[in-house]
Amino acid sequence: MDDTILRITGLTKRYGAKTALDNVSFEVKKGRIYGFIGENGAGKTTTIRAITGLSSIEQGSVELFGKSNKAGLVQARRKMGCLVERPILELHKTAKENLKYQQLLYGNRDGGRIEKLLERVGLGDVKNKKVGDFSLGMKQRLGIAMALINSPELLILDEPVNGLDPMGMVEVRELLLSLCKDDGITIVISSHILAELYQLATDYVMISHGRILSTLTKDELDGLCTTHVIMETESNGEALEALKAGGFGQVDLDEKSIRIFGNTGTKDIAKLMYDKGILVTHLAKHERTLEEYYMELLGRGA
Repeated sequence: MDDTILRITGLTKRYGAKTALDNVSFEVKKGRIYGFIGENGAGKTTTIRAITGLSSIEQGSVELFGKSNKAGLVQARRKMGCLVERPILELHKTAKENLKYQQLLYGNRDGGRIEKLLERVGLGDVKNKKVGDFSLGMKQRLGIAMALINSPELLILDEPVNGLDPMGMVEVRELLLSLCKDDGITIVISSHILAELYQLATDYVMISHGRILSTLTKDELDGLCTTHVIMETESNGEALEALKAGGFGQVDLDEKSIRIFGNTGTKDIAKLMYDKGILVTHLAKHERTLEEYYMELLGRGA
């Protein structure tokens, strides 16, 4: 059974001479959290606007819940909730009133749903407080509640932690993890805050200058960001040959350092270099971060 609920194929968008999206293609599977990663201006928001119907599709296609024609997408988008950039809130109204107005857009008057949602996003105790007095984190959680008002199967969030303090980030992260795990909601989150997405997402779609650079799972990313040893010596060529002959697994050499991958201790490497009479000037363990991997992709894409 195909569990793909969103399929983007060959999406291209231009604004005059500028190409905002260049043949963008990726899929979203049910029950997972996707981190949509890219620098500011990479094409994240443009893609999301095309998915949500806020922007026209010039070239390529969006398939949502198996629907790709205009009428079908209108119907399918009723099963989707979204928060694009900042939530649009009535600051002089209460959290409860804001949700009530949002619910009316869907022709629903279920007050019980509003109460449950406010509790779900941790705002039950302040439901009658004016939103203008909310912290930024509270406003973001209210925005997420508004995106959930129609009980969506797919939730799309554009930069939901942008501008939040560390506590606000933790609150939003825990909420999203719970929505996926406990409520079965598939989530797509765009962000340029990679460290936060690394703690949240199960899958990653990386974009830059309107082009997809990589799509991979968390397990695949962990394999690419594995711990390795970085060594510099006065004779890297000899050291590299010694490591290969000594069975130290995958090793590679860049301009000035050697990287040794696998379950290898620095003591074993230091002993080998000492036995071979090679002077080591630097030896340390290093774990490549998501940021480093993304920056390497940017370099390749450029």
